[in-house]
Amino acid sequence: MLAVLITLTPGHRNEFIDCHKAKVRIAVIPIMDVKICWNSTLEFLERAYRLREFTCEWLQNPKYSEYRPLFTTQDEWTIVKYVMEVLRPFQYWTLWMSKRHTVTLHHVITVYNDMFDHMDGVMRALAKKKTQWKEDLFFAVKLAQQKLSKYYAEVTPTTGMLLISAHILDPFRKLQLFRMWDKGMDIDPEDEISYTTHYQEAFLKYVENEYCANIDVCRSINSKLYQAAISSPLQRLQGPINHPLIHMICLAMMRNI
Repeated sequence: MLAVLITLTPGHRNEFIDCHKAKVRIAVIPIMDVKICWNSTLEFLERAYRLREFTCEWLQNPKYSEYRPLFTTQDEWTIVKYVMEVLRPFQYWTLWMSKRHTVTLHHVITVYNDMFDHMDGVMRALAKKKTQWKEDLFFAVKLAQQKLSKYYAEVTPTTGMLLISAHILDPFRKLQLFRMWDKGMDIDPEDEISYTTHYQEAFLKYVENEYCANIDVCRSINSKLYQAAISSPLQRLQGPINHPLIHMICLAMMRNI
């Protein structure tokens, strides 16, 4: 509410800037939270927290005395700091993904898992807290996790094969993440019910059906090279993916995005 009042008129804005333009390099004013803008809430809170001293000084003006009850208390600032810590990893990932100038598709599953891990950590820290604001924050994070789970549930061999293939084709990842999932659930990665086997077989079937059967791909490489590439596809997943056929499949998949 104070952000609205400070920016309500040119006079309010100028008086607020006068409160701190001699103390900082660049004087700024509070910003609004915009629901449809990513990271807007975090940026709004960070700006408010950074300007809290100057906001207090602005309120010392007698003509703004009626607004003083709206100023955030010390306990409320503690809550704001906690909320900012919860939101910062999401800001990191959205900015990291949006500012990249190269393909990021192969990072999506890892980013999903990092966000889930972060939310799980926050919920564990708040699970036994009885303070009302901590219970409210726990509930909010739980809802956010449910929302993210709705999208992540679509990453299956039926609906999310492109994401899965891009992840497996990344030479730095391949099947490591799925093996980690199996290890966490005490499942043998070689077991037919394991994540590793499930995604590995889905990937190989997808490549065989969508790319290896493509006549243009077959004609673009030497037939002996092609036969060598598909003779032992499992080895391509276990060892370095450094083969012309795999590189061509990568490029073909990227063109289909």
